[in-house]
Amino acid sequence: MAINLDWVTVAAIFLSNIPQGLSSAAGMKKAGRSMGYIFGVWGAISVISAISALLGYTLFSHFSGEVIAATTAVAAGGILATISDTMIPEAFEETHDFAGLITVGGFLVAFVLSKLGET
Repeated sequence: MAINLDWVTVAAIFLSNIPQGLSSAAGMKKAGRSMGYIFGVWGAISVISAISALLGYTLFSHFSGEVIAATTAVAAGGILATISDTMIPEAFEETHDFAGLITVGGFLVAFVLSKLGET
């Protein structure tokens, strides 16, 4: 079974990681880390992520649709846990009243992208 990964999924993953990456980089900068350190950490994360994605794609291409669906559900739960535990409190601390509006806007963009992907 081939894994169907469309452009909407790739775009959603890319867009969802931008604010978290910026927040983390800003936190490292605020803690006094050098630019070399910050770029080194993010460079290493990028390389490890690319290798992991290739290995995961290769491994999961042999699994059934049910295993892929279960794994996707667990991954989605992890993303929701990260959002609710880390990103929303941090966003509320910075933007206060706009955190909810920004969150809803993000879900709206994801919904629109998913509908564009269906056409």
